[in-house]
Amino acid sequence: MSIDFRNSNTIWASIFAESFHTLGLRTAIICPGSRSAPLAVTFAQQEGIEAIPVLDERSAAFFALGIAKKSGLPTVLICTSGTAGANFYPAVIEAKESRIPLLILTADRPPEMRECHSGQTIDQVKLYGNYPNWQTELAVPSLDLEMLDYARQTAIYAWERSLSPTPGVVHLNVPFRDPLAPLPEKEALELSSQLNEDDFFDFIHFSKPQLTSLPTPIPLPFCEQGIIIAGTAQPQFPQEYCEAIAQLSRTLKWPVLADGLSPVRNYADLNPNLISTYDTILRDRHLVRELIPEVVIQIGDLPTSKALRSWLAIKQPQTWIIDPSHHNLDSLHGRTIRSYISIEQLVLEPISDIPLEGEYLRLWQRSEIKFRAAIDETLRKTVHLFEGKAAWLLSQILPPKTPLFIANSMPVRDIESFWKPNNYQIQPFFNRGANGIDGTLSTALGVAHRQQSSVILTGDLALLHDTNGFLLHHKFVGHLTIILINNQGGGIFEMLPISQFKPSFEDFFATPQKVDFATLAAAYNIEWELILSWKQLAEKLNPLPAKGIRILELRTNRKTDAQWRRSIL
Repeated sequence: MSIDFRNSNTIWASIFAESFHTLGLRTAIICPGSRSAPLAVTFAQQEGIEAIPVLDERSAAFFALGIAKKSGLPTVLICTSGTAGANFYPAVIEAKESRIPLLILTADRPPEMRECHSGQTIDQVKLYGNYPNWQTELAVPSLDLEMLDYARQTAIYAWERSLSPTPGVVHLNVPFRDPLAPLPEKEALELSSQLNEDDFFDFIHFSKPQLTSLPTPIPLPFCEQGIIIAGTAQPQFPQEYCEAIAQLSRTLKWPVLADGLSPVRNYADLNPNLISTYDTILRDRHLVRELIPEVVIQIGDLPTSKALRSWLAIKQPQTWIIDPSHHNLDSLHGRTIRSYISIEQLVLEPISDIPLEGEYLRLWQRSEIKFRAAIDETLRKTVHLFEGKAAWLLSQILPPKTPLFIANSMPVRDIESFWKPNNYQIQPFFNRGANGIDGTLSTALGVAHRQQSSVILTGDLALLHDTNGFLLHHKFVGHLTIILINNQGGGIFEMLPISQFKPSFEDFFATPQKVDFATLAAAYNIEWELILSWKQLAEKLNPLPAKGIRILELRTNRKTDAQWRRSIL
């Protein structure tokens, strides 16, 4: 039976579990605790839901985030009362900013046990401020039939609000009175004869994510000097996404400046107008003037490139932003027109005066050929372990369709600068909503869980910030290779003006930790190997293992690498 009639708490918990499962829930991440026992027991026993216990709440939340990124469906997060739910907060922020669906159920004491120094009790109402799409506190479980309808309808609405109008977080604060264990209560058992479960749930239906929106024509202005910017994106249907951008480019005969965190660079044959070296091109003082666009079409978020952002901010071209979410994506505060549709929906209104390929597009293409050849040749000849070469090498040797999680700080920037266009359909994943380093390992494990063998490119500080993610080792199903760039601190700070201010820089910004990763890996029973050459790294990445977690450590020099970037780029 789908409803557990042992007591009022188990009835309510099973209404939520069955409703969510019918709507499409496949994974629930459960953190330990007493007050959440009704939810934990019920979701763990729900057929069709994989319930995964995770000790650390912050790691659990980012693990759930990674699973939701890959599936496009909400993941449920469950915790007990008190500060447990507060540890979800960083992932809540990231989920909101990166538009990822999460359903958070925080157990709580009933109202009469609050504000009286009852143990493990804090104010959990609106715990996450304005970050959730929707949040509410449930009534205390009741056996009244109308209240059971209320519980079911709340579950359905919570699911819908986590996905629409923009995916994000829904927080349900769930108070429980004793008994928290599934101890039988006579009144609850008697209710089973009054409730027809088939009728109670039969109208709920699962809707699989798909491209269902109708094409929408918009009157984009035509000019020869226009560019398309394909920013950071984690689309559920990457090929359709890339094909839509390619069609727009072919129609307008405009170049596509594609971020390394966009799948566009990994479907290169679809788009002959692909520009991957824009960050380097726009550092050329002559080209930066010749390539000024009249019109820009921005798809999703802007790329990371400071050179690109500064160029656009100064020139302020007419910009069309194409994105279906309600978020404001105009961080440059420019001359912007917004279209609230996805690129797959976009249909241009008929344009009769588009000429043949113009000189503006050819200049971009010639620049791409020139700078791509220079970057490739320079990196090909680079024998020492320069950390930027790892990104360049990955673009050429990973197995097709490999999920690749890219950590923030320097890995993101190296991917943008050096990732070479290819046709391997690599799937990039990342946490660029809030751009933090917290939860890096746990999110990558969530992306890789029950998926194709996966890879994460990360620095030492981002990995150390989330070592509790290794506690997932025994529940993780699949394989994750961690490519660890160990440069003894925060390499990104070497690229900033603060690096010139000593002696405070090293201790308070670079913050070297000097951890022995071989010993750390052994403590968690994780495989570890020191990489001494690019040949050795390439041999380890294709093919990838099928199971387990391993660390491939590259020891680099952040000061030397920073100087390399300045002199070459």
